[in-house]
Amino acid sequence: MGFPQKSHPRETTVLSKHFGDPDARTLAGWRNRGGYRALEQTLAMEPAAIVQMVKESGLRGRGGAGFPTGVKWSFMKPGDGKPHYLCCNADESEPGTFKDREIMRWTPHALVEGCAIGAYAIGAETAYVYIRGEFTEPLERMTEAVREAYAEGILGRNALGSGKRIDVYVHKGAGAYICGEETALMNSLEGRRGNPRIKPPFPATAGVFGQPTTINNVETLVAVPHIINNGAEWYKAMCLGNAKSTGTKLYSVCGNVRRPGNYEVVMGFPFKEFLYDLCGGPPAGRRFKAIIPGGSSVPIQTIAEAEATVMDYEGFVACGTMLGSGGVICIDDAQCMVKQIARLARFYAHESCAQCTQCREGTAWTTKIMERIEAGQGTAGDLDTLLDIADNMTAKTICVLSDSCAVPVVSGIQKFRDEFEAHIVQHRCPFRPATAAAVAA
Repeated sequence: MGFPQKSHPRETTVLSKHFGDPDARTLAGWRNRGGYRALEQTLAMEPAAIVQMVKESGLRGRGGAGFPTGVKWSFMKPGDGKPHYLCCNADESEPGTFKDREIMRWTPHALVEGCAIGAYAIGAETAYVYIRGEFTEPLERMTEAVREAYAEGILGRNALGSGKRIDVYVHKGAGAYICGEETALMNSLEGRRGNPRIKPPFPATAGVFGQPTTINNVETLVAVPHIINNGAEWYKAMCLGNAKSTGTKLYSVCGNVRRPGNYEVVMGFPFKEFLYDLCGGPPAGRRFKAIIPGGSSVPIQTIAEAEATVMDYEGFVACGTMLGSGGVICIDDAQCMVKQIARLARFYAHESCAQCTQCREGTAWTTKIMERIEAGQGTAGDLDTLLDIADNMTAKTICVLSDSCAVPVVSGIQKFRDEFEAHIVQHRCPFRPATAAAVAA
């Protein structure tokens, strides 16, 4: 991977300001850029005051759920006599999403600092950074950053000379999508099979090793030092009208688009301007047909829906989808939607932990039917069968992997039914040239 593209004038680069800057990776370079000032400040504060500041900022979880971070931290009860743990979810496996990877590649100390602040705020002495198994370079960068922080007394028994203990450990996963689910992550961290747990109990009550635990996304934790340094009001001011969605958000853009990459904009940014101005629009001679705005598990938008969307939690929901992880997948008018959705179904079938019958069987049957339709062998009843399977897969399993497979299938049939029907009627994919055998038939 080369350096990220230069930032656009309409971007608001807070978390991504030092992407592409090799000096920002080192401890000395990070301190020259203001690193660890926020940690030093927080270690002199009461943990409750830190939690309150994060609450007031309006920061919400950037991993997909969008739950208020300060509220989540407040579930951890101080003085309960139990060890508390912070887990950083760096298992960024959602198709179309690659923002957390870049944070760890270019600014690893930003995440170390965010973890240390978060741990102190929730009364934890130990934080774990659970990194996706395929992230070779981020793993190296994070390991080195933690080593440097210990060597300089930033972490350890006497963090920054405060008398308070903060330990941060980097843990490598083994490359399983399901370990991005917070309870599966905890099982994996404990050395067990990465299967999601039934809730309740929730992690704040019984998480890692059965103790109170908070799980936060990489991007969420990296935002915290900026809030400490600049104040909650500064962070709240970074939005375009909707006070429920504040701050900046990193979006990963890929697919049929002229300028793929990571972009950082304030909440409420117009999606139409984002797609065409910042990202350059579709390839020459093509038009956008569909957009998946929040990673592959959110509902697909038609381009008309996308162009009417504002980029915040409520704005995406109002237009029939979700912000999710911020993985923007662009699909132009030369692509077959049936093929793209079949590919997503195949991914989820492969990544299912098979613990729940609805997921194990539903993802497998969905994939088989989708591949049959894509190959021109579908039947008139297949679409109703797919919708029936999706209904049986949705909100009926321990985690939402089953739902994640059903969502693109349902939204795809609803919005691009004509393409599905064309495959069935023509007995082939209309986006591929007809073979001589097919013409003869």
